[in-house]
Amino acid sequence: MSFRTRFAPSPTGPLHLGHAYSALLAHDMARANNGAFLLRIEDIDQSRSRPSWETQIYDDLTWLGLTWDVGIMRQSDRLTDYRSALDALWHRGLLYPCTCSRRDIAEALSAPQETVNAVGPDGPVYPGTCRNYAPIDPNIPLPEGVALRLFMSRAIEALVDDSELSFHENLYGGRHITRIDPSALESAVGDVVLARKDMGTSYHLAVVLDDAAQGITDVVRGQDLFDATQIHVFLQKLIGLPTPRYHHHHLIRDANGKRLAKRDDARAISKFREDGASPNDIRRMVGLSR
Repeated sequence: MSFRTRFAPSPTGPLHLGHAYSALLAHDMARANNGAFLLRIEDIDQSRSRPSWETQIYDDLTWLGLTWDVGIMRQSDRLTDYRSALDALWHRGLLYPCTCSRRDIAEALSAPQETVNAVGPDGPVYPGTCRNYAPIDPNIPLPEGVALRLFMSRAIEALVDDSELSFHENLYGGRHITRIDPSALESAVGDVVLARKDMGTSYHLAVVLDDAAQGITDVVRGQDLFDATQIHVFLQKLIGLPTPRYHHHHLIRDANGKRLAKRDDARAISKFREDGASPNDIRRMVGLSR
């Protein structure tokens, strides 16, 4: 398969310099490898997504000189695909419903009998409250209106072959193969949420299914997502999807060393445009001068 990468922003605010760096890097890699650069709009959070922000994404990327191949994928169009994957995992006995709030989880972890408060890619590792009490019957329909968590210990047992649980990393820490310890997934990652009750999916499930659907061979994204990659590779193996190569790049930070976020309007691409900056100026700001 030819080189295929993507840029996958959420239309919940303005693109900033960090987004520009990631998009430019992915685009440049694709063009240098005679491959394809795809665009995906990650709009599963409908409470925060806005059409105006989506329009601004297209405008900013075009201004930067980026062109994308094939059609644009939008997550809001793929809810039935996410549902099908969840249904298959449910009937394998690998999911369970969860009604815990963040406060419930925090209180459970602060209980005297809890001696380990590990923090994973999704925050504090879930203590298994609903796993211990909720009935898990794969013969009944997938439940509605609740969050769905992966039963991690069962999922690990369900892997036919865990010897290939690894991925190729090509930027963060140099080019190497990162191996994933299945036993560590249970203690350091825990029962991750694969469907939030108000979204019908989660970032982890959606990104895995979307990358496979778009035929992505190389994922270019920030190093803040490096730890989450073990979840994605595990899901790929569990569902039977290919594992792309990963390129986790450094983050663009402000003068105080803090990584940029959507609220950093002062570093929004649109603000630099208004101030008279050129696309090449943006490239120089993120260290991609030509």
